[in-house]
Amino acid sequence: MSSRAAPKVAVLKGGLSAEREVSLVSGRECATALRAAGFEVDEVDAGLDLPARLVELKPDVCFNALHGRWGEDGCVQGILEWLRIPYTHSGVLASALAMDKARAKDAYRAAGLPIVESLIVPADEVRARHVMAPPYVVKPNNEGSSVGIYLVHEAANGPPQLSPQMPPTVMVETYVPGRELTVTVMGDRALCVTDIITEGWYDYDAKYKPGGSRHVLPAELPEEITAACLDYALRAHRALGCRGVSRTDLRWDEPRGLAGLILLETNTQPGMTPTSLAPEQAAHLGMSFPDLCRWMVEDASCNR
Repeated sequence: MSSRAAPKVAVLKGGLSAEREVSLVSGRECATALRAAGFEVDEVDAGLDLPARLVELKPDVCFNALHGRWGEDGCVQGILEWLRIPYTHSGVLASALAMDKARAKDAYRAAGLPIVESLIVPADEVRARHVMAPPYVVKPNNEGSSVGIYLVHEAANGPPQLSPQMPPTVMVETYVPGRELTVTVMGDRALCVTDIITEGWYDYDAKYKPGGSRHVLPAELPEEITAACLDYALRAHRALGCRGVSRTDLRWDEPRGLAGLILLETNTQPGMTPTSLAPEQAAHLGMSFPDLCRWMVEDASCNR
C-alpha cells in the first residue's frame, strides 16, 4: 500500500456475469462500509475497460465485490496480479478451482471430504433423458448463486426442459435431502454455522429476494454436526487454496447422522451486504460490517 493517510480502495462491482445485479448491491454496501471505516473509495463498474480504469485511478487496494464469471473465476484476479494491485478474497488458482464445480469436487475428494455423485454431460443429453435416477439436480458447472439450477423430483415424468441460456455442458448431481447449512471461513477460522430455512428450493430468489429465506445462527444442531460443519468448511477453504473470506455450503440429512452431512460447494466471493450470510456470521461474533470490510482490505495482497 502507498503512504496515503487514508488508503485508496477501488471497489469492483457489477461486471459481466449473470450475477451483475447482486454484485452492484454488494459493491455499493461495501463502499459505504469502507468509507465509514475511514478509507478513500472509488466504485468501479467492472467492464471491458477495467484495466485502463485501474491504471487511471491508481488504487492502493482493489476490494473485489464481483460475483460469478469473470469476477470470481480467476479472470479479474489475473488482471490485478498483472497490474500488481493488492486485492481481497482468493487468488487466481483458488478462484478458478472453486468456480469449476467438478474440479472443486476433485480437490474435496483428495482432502477426504464428503461429496455426492455427479456427472458432467452435454445439456442436450440432459434434455433428452434422465442421465441418472431422480431425484437429481442440474446446474451450470461454472456459475454461482443458484443461477440456472433445476431440481428433478423422484416422481418426474421426464427429463428437465433446460433453458436455452444454460451452457452446452452442465453438472448433474445426486439430490441430497435435508437442511441447508453454511459456514463462513475468515482467514484461518471457521466462524459459525447458519441454518437456512426456506419454503422450497434454495434458489436465486430464495437467496436474494426479501423474505425468500430465514437464517438461524448459530444453527441448532448436535455438537458433533456443528463441529463437522466447521471442520469441513475450513478443510475445503484450505484444499482449494482460498484466502480472505469464503463460504462453504452443506446439506444435512438429519436421520443419517454424521453420514448425512455432505459438502456442496465453496463460494470464494460470498454476498457482501450487511444481511448476507457471511457478514451475519461475523456480526454474530461481534465484528461489525465496516470492521469486516476493513479486515478484508488489510488482508489484501498479490500472489494469493
